[in-house]
Amino acid sequence: MIGRWARFVAGSYPPLISVLFACAWAYGVTGLFAAIQPPYAAAWRPDTGTAVAAVTLVITLLLMRAVDDIRDLDYDRRHNPKRPLARGAVSIRDLLMLCASGSVVLLAINADSPTALAVLAGQLGYCLLVLAVHHWLRWPSGDKLVLSLLVSFPAQLLLHLYLYARYLHSTSLGTSEDAVLAIVIVVLASVHPELAKKITRRPQPGERSYVDVFGLAGTTVIALAAPALSAVLLIAGARATAVLVPLAVLPLALPALAGWRFRRSAALRWPAAAPALYLLVTFAGYFVIGLSSG
Repeated sequence: MIGRWARFVAGSYPPLISVLFACAWAYGVTGLFAAIQPPYAAAWRPDTGTAVAAVTLVITLLLMRAVDDIRDLDYDRRHNPKRPLARGAVSIRDLLMLCASGSVVLLAINADSPTALAVLAGQLGYCLLVLAVHHWLRWPSGDKLVLSLLVSFPAQLLLHLYLYARYLHSTSLGTSEDAVLAIVIVVLASVHPELAKKITRRPQPGERSYVDVFGLAGTTVIALAAPALSAVLLIAGARATAVLVPLAVLPLALPALAGWRFRRSAALRWPAAAPALYLLVTFAGYFVIGLSSG
């Protein structure tokens, strides 16, 4: 089974990129919470708890990838037949065992923080619920992109709340309404890769693309407006530092350049690497801003 898990990881969760992204998310969003906290909060520095959060996200995102691959199996058999589950390199049972084993590990390494543990347990439970509803009711259809996104959103939201719980545990701070602003900022930033990676001038028959929902122009406008609004809120809400404005604005160059290239060229699809690179650079900016706050 371990060999089949390895084939799944290699085909659906490329280790180097996935670990880099998960660590950037953990350290970056934790830094964002530090940047948005009230002025009386002490300076934040990464600690063992932040490292635990990074490991937690690495494993959790792997389990979420397994859940998504199970839900998307019929679609992948038609459109992505080389994915491990679609081509039979791993079975649904293997992925369920991976989720069960990974959940035990996640709960064990977070036992030192009861609040973070509870939020994480809720996140894992929600993913299980989504998978159960898909299995028994075949709902929601993956072809209903916006509905599927709304159904999946609480899992992402709970991960942000988990990082916040870890941040509070490390700093011994109480909860603050400023955390809501931080979550809004990162959710808006995440809208860009979610939409941009599916932008195409001519969706293939049966292909899932937000272009079918909002149109090409509408999808592009939303994909570019969301990160811009996220940067504005960051500048307005974070504690002032010398690096704040440059680091908030600099990542916007990536979607702007990708949009310019897409519009000026005859390319069928949005530049493939640009959305993920934007989010990585954004997370790195959050981290530096968090370090410089306080």
